[in-house]
Amino acid sequence: MTDRKATLTFKDKQHNSYSASFPIYSGTLGYDVIDVSSLGKEGIYTIDAGFHATAACKSSITYIDGGKGTLLYRGYPIDQLVEKADFTDIGYLLLHGELPNKTQKSDFLGLILDHMNLHEQMSCFFSGFRRDAHPMAIMVGVVGAMSAFYHDSLDIKNPDHRNLCAIRLIAKMPTIAAMSHKYSIGEPFMHPRHDMGYAENFLHMMFGTPYDESAPDPVLVRAMDRIFTLHADHEQNASTTTVRAAGSTGANPFACISAGIGALWGPAHGGANEACLRMLMEIGDEKNIPEFIARAKDKNDPFRLMGFGHRVYKNYDPRATVMRRTCHEVLDAVGRHDDPLIKLAMSLEKIALEDDYFIEKKLYPNVDFYSGITLNAMGIPTSMFTVIFALARTTGWISQWTEMVQDPNAHLVRPRQLYIGKDKRDVPPAEEW
Repeated sequence: MTDRKATLTFKDKQHNSYSASFPIYSGTLGYDVIDVSSLGKEGIYTIDAGFHATAACKSSITYIDGGKGTLLYRGYPIDQLVEKADFTDIGYLLLHGELPNKTQKSDFLGLILDHMNLHEQMSCFFSGFRRDAHPMAIMVGVVGAMSAFYHDSLDIKNPDHRNLCAIRLIAKMPTIAAMSHKYSIGEPFMHPRHDMGYAENFLHMMFGTPYDESAPDPVLVRAMDRIFTLHADHEQNASTTTVRAAGSTGANPFACISAGIGALWGPAHGGANEACLRMLMEIGDEKNIPEFIARAKDKNDPFRLMGFGHRVYKNYDPRATVMRRTCHEVLDAVGRHDDPLIKLAMSLEKIALEDDYFIEKKLYPNVDFYSGITLNAMGIPTSMFTVIFALARTTGWISQWTEMVQDPNAHLVRPRQLYIGKDKRDVPPAEEW
């Protein structure tokens, strides 16, 4: 409880003045919040397009301070987690609240590996898509269809069912993602291996062939693991809010995660690293950079430099620091420093870090800029970038969904609106329309 109150004084439509008080709550970190849930009883609502000043839930999973460039998973700074933990640790941490000991990690990874294969009939789904279908379209369909195959664990009030659904989703996403790629290029699907970890299995299923048993390059495995970790969760963003909104109806978790994948697909959200690579392709050559920099500075030009600045981080994106180092490790490993696209990206990065306009506006290269370059250098098609984002974010989504389902104060998501349409009117005779 709280003894702090915020008082709102306003006039009704008859110009009568009155006041109402609302409790103020504080979290562990971050802004205080005013609980306006009872405001409707006073005959008035708030409007907050985009919910940029609205806390829609209580959560103990992830915290962001955009001004300080802070990202915490369950209280742990992202830079420390990337150095000291792998994605298996991160999955356990987000789901269970604490980092696993050796036994817990081994058991958790064992469960993941046991559930990585898809039901064999689900393989038939892929042939229903065109070969040139965007893999995100495939992900939305196949993940949503999982509820038709794994309906033995759909009682969302049963904690064992919730845990099994979480394991199945985290485990099968790399398989579905890799299969969507293999289908598009006409190569046979690869099965996961028990002697490989999570990120290594994904790369094996993406690039492996039945006649080659070699393991992926450890440098690339480490890079992919870091990409998964950096994208595992990011507080109440558009896709996470979509998952929670769908979950508030009581929908099964497979349907909720499918909805989240659809929301992530947009270029303003998960599609940003894909958009970044397409922007580099549009620039085309280093000699064209000044022209595009000038366009980016021109308020009347709709062109935007993708991969620079961030809606949340008003300082440097903390994930970008790790991703920049990882990017150069990958470029060294694959020998792509002389690739024209990579050289273009590095030139653009240098200008952005030194140009007064970018420094003043704090338009630093973000995680999408470096992850896009890294994935490109690893040989991953641009159309798969957002799929990899969805793969990683599934761990955060299912953790957020589980938290919401367990919250006794969770409500059906049902925003209000400010209606600006026509007043009530009668339908005239048809001949007068």
